[in-house]
Amino acid sequence: MSIEAYNLAEAGKAGVLSDSYSGETADQVLALGAKALAHPARVKILRYLLGKNVCFCGEIVQKLPLAQSTVSQHLKVLKEAGLICGKIEGPARCYCVNPNALKQLKILVAAL
Repeated sequence: MSIEAYNLAEAGKAGVLSDSYSGETADQVLALGAKALAHPARVKILRYLLGKNVCFCGEIVQKLPLAQSTVSQHLKVLKEAGLICGKIEGPARCYCVNPNALKQLKILVAAL
């Protein structure tokens, strides 16, 4: 499966962000996304993933001065917010950006 197809499939499964929001739901989604991006390490992880089609957690750990467990926790927060998607490939987890979720978050921030 291509990375693009995987991103679209995972975006649909995530269910965190959808095509349109109004009122309180939009505020909740915006708050969840803002919380996910509230730590510099998570911003750095997201920027790193944006520059890749896919990468393994080990690669991310090598790019940050953080322990494996800390990076894993940051990845978990980003995944729970729907901003990244993860897939298990053998002993490693493969992560990529959820472009639809990122686009929706940008729209919600711009609407402030």
